[in-house]
Amino acid sequence: MNNMISELKNHRSVRQFTDEQVSDEQLNAIISAGQMASTSSNVQAYSVIAITEPELKGKLALLAGNQAYVEQCSVFLVWCADLYRLKQVTAPHLGDQLSYEDSMENFIVATIDVALAAQNAAIAAESLGLGIVYIGGIRNQISEVSELLDLPELVYPVFGMCVGYPDQENSVKPRLPIEAVLHRNRYNKEQIIEQVKVYDVTTKQYLLERTEGKKDTPWSQMMATRLALPHRLHMKKFLESKGFMNK
Repeated sequence: MNNMISELKNHRSVRQFTDEQVSDEQLNAIISAGQMASTSSNVQAYSVIAITEPELKGKLALLAGNQAYVEQCSVFLVWCADLYRLKQVTAPHLGDQLSYEDSMENFIVATIDVALAAQNAAIAAESLGLGIVYIGGIRNQISEVSELLDLPELVYPVFGMCVGYPDQENSVKPRLPIEAVLHRNRYNKEQIIEQVKVYDVTTKQYLLERTEGKKDTPWSQMMATRLALPHRLHMKKFLESKGFMNK
C-alpha cells in the first residue's frame, strides 16, 4: 500500500475546527487540484463559491439545518453544478441553432463533474493537514441558498464543504465490505445480502464504542429509517425552475 492509498483510507469527516485560517495559497491549491479531476468532454460544468464572510456563513449554517461547523470552519465551499457558463459562452457560436444545455444528460454530466472535482479538492485539503466535511444540508432550503448566493439559471448548489484545521480526532468510520460493492462480470444479488449482514455487525460494534454504549443500530436499520422519511422532495420542482432537465 502506498502513501496515497493510505491517505485515502484514513479519511474521516471533521466537524470541529480551530481558529487558524486557511490561506489564499492553500485555497487556490485545493481548487486547482479539484480542477484536475476527470470531466466529461472537458465541459468542466461546475463552479465553487468560497464563503469566508462570517455573516454569510452564519446564514448558510442556519439554512443547512443549524450546523454550527458551517459557521465555525475557516472557509465554506459551495460546490455548484453550472451549465450557465456553458450556455453563455457557446451562444455566440450557435446562433439560431437549437441548444441542449438543459437536457437531462447535461444535468447528469454537471452533477458528476462537480462531485469528481470536489472529491479531488477534499483529498488535496487533507494532504495539507486540513479537515473537511461535506454538507448536503444546503439542499434543505435550496431556493433560499440559491437566492442568497445569486445563483443564475442552470446553476444549482449540489453540496457544501467545510474546510479548516481540525480540532478533533475521530476514528475512521467502517465502510461496507468490499465484497458488497465489488461485483465481478455480473451483478451478484445474493452476495450483497450476506455482506450487509456482516456489515450490520460491524456498524453495531462501531456505534457502541463511539457512543459509549448508547447506540447499537445496525446500518440496514438506519437506512430503512432514512428511506421511510420524505427527504427534500422539493428538489425536482426547484431544478426544473432553474432550467434543468427540460429535454
